[in-house]
Amino acid sequence: MSKKFVMSFSGGKDSTLALYKMIKNGYTPIGLLVTVRKDANISWTHSITKELLNKVSESLEIPLMLVECEVSEYETKFIETLKKAKDMGATSCVFGDIDILDHRRWCEDRCNEVGMEAILPLWQGDREDLVYEFIDSGFRTVIKTVNLKHLHSDFLGKVLNYDIVKQIKELGCDVCGENGEYHTFVVDGPLFKEEIKIKKKGIVINEDYGNLDISI
Repeated sequence: MSKKFVMSFSGGKDSTLALYKMIKNGYTPIGLLVTVRKDANISWTHSITKELLNKVSESLEIPLMLVECEVSEYETKFIETLKKAKDMGATSCVFGDIDILDHRRWCEDRCNEVGMEAILPLWQGDREDLVYEFIDSGFRTVIKTVNLKHLHSDFLGKVLNYDIVKQIKELGCDVCGENGEYHTFVVDGPLFKEEIKIKKKGIVINEDYGNLDISI
C-alpha cells in the first residue's frame, strides 16, 4: 500500500506537527497543498506571502502545490488539486485539525470525492499537550495573526514558548488557538533544512484581526 500523501498545509504549527508525525511514521509527502487568495499574494487564513511559502517549501524540500482561488471556488479548486496529487501517487491527504467535527467532515467529504483517504494525525489530541509536543519537538513559530477580541496585538511576532502559552491560557483563550484566537507561522524545526529568516514590517489591523506583516 502506498504511503505517499499530500499535506493540506497552512504554514502554522498544527499542520506542521501533523506533517512531522506522518513523516516519523514512515509516510512520504509529495506536496504541500496551500490555498491562496486569487486576488492577493497571500494564503487564506494565515496571510503568508507566496515568497515565504516558497522559502518554506525549499527548506522542507517538499514541492508547493498552490490552490489559487476565490471563496466561491474554494472547494472546486481544492478538489482539482487533490486529483493532481492523486495522479502523482498520493493515496491520502493529511490535515492538522484537532477536534472540530465540521472541519473533519469537510476534509473527509473533499477526499471522498476523489477517492482518497483523509488522515488527521492530531485528531482528539489534548490541545495543550499538542502545543507542548510541538514546542518540545524543537519547532520554532511566531504568532502571525490574532483575533483582537481574545488577544492583544502585543502577541504578534512573539515566539510560541511555554511562557506565551501560559499567558494565552491565563487570558481564558484556547492554548492551541483552535477556535481562531491566533495563527502562527513556523520558521524552524527538525523538518527544516534551514531557518526561515523573516523581517517584521509592522502590524496591520483589519476589523477584529491583527496581522503581522512579514517578508524575507
